[in-house]
Amino acid sequence: MPETIINIALLFALPFFFLGIINRVKSFWAGRQGPPMMQPLRDFVKLMKKGEVISTTSSFVFRIAPSATFASVIAAGLVVPLAGGRSALSFEADFILFAYLLGIGKFLTIIGALDTGSSFEGMGASREAAFSALVEPAFFMIIGSLGIISGGMTFERLFVIARSGGPAVLVLPLGFIALFIMLLAEGCRVPVDDPNTHLELTMIHEVMVLDNSGPDMGMIMYAAGMKMIIIGALIANLFIPSGIPFWASLGLFVAVEAALAVVIGTVESVMARLRMTHVPQFLLFMTAISVVILSTVVLFISGGIQ
Repeated sequence: MPETIINIALLFALPFFFLGIINRVKSFWAGRQGPPMMQPLRDFVKLMKKGEVISTTSSFVFRIAPSATFASVIAAGLVVPLAGGRSALSFEADFILFAYLLGIGKFLTIIGALDTGSSFEGMGASREAAFSALVEPAFFMIIGSLGIISGGMTFERLFVIARSGGPAVLVLPLGFIALFIMLLAEGCRVPVDDPNTHLELTMIHEVMVLDNSGPDMGMIMYAAGMKMIIIGALIANLFIPSGIPFWASLGLFVAVEAALAVVIGTVESVMARLRMTHVPQFLLFMTAISVVILSTVVLFISGGIQ
């Protein structure tokens, strides 16, 4: 029970540190002092204290979409193993629920954007839906590959076996690359999207939330950070050894999440976002890696790889 409480606390606290590290790394590469580490938390608190401006053309869908999206991301976070390789909720085929909880959150964000009647937000919603459709099959191929190796149907079982040897020598590095691309895509980060841009014609996620303000905007920002922590947890569980003491696993988990934030901040500092026509190619690279992972596992199981 204490481990579960600590993991839930991590789920709610780490997004602010994660975003803060990204901002500080970007400031470092730009030669600036940058904002304080906890500036994302201050921004969240400030937004929660503000009032809201709601368009008269929108319906109840627009009003409930941010909070419902935030709730779906929290629910997905309870299914994913965090420190110690343990999740707050674990059951057979929990990874399927995880994928569709994130999908529900994405769907609610999209229909919330469409509900405003804005052509710009509709454009962003269309892009978001199209790019997400490229990520989801690749994710299921990766998880399916781990399931073939382990014979298990839960996140906890998948990741324990994934680190046990066999085809893991090839699967783990390729899985890291594929899941990192998923992290950039689902987190709306460079090179897929740029959270700091204000050019509507090149925006994806940010253009979808132009009409949100106050607490709704705070929940959207918080949910985006939490989603990156959750996908980062999948990457962390690929490499953190099983069977080690909980506190050692906790330290390694936080270290991996911090390292991912440093890498994301560095990526955003050394390259620009891709042209819109090149984003599908980048996401299909994740699919290609997933196919290689699945093929490797199938060949290993069938005896084609010794």
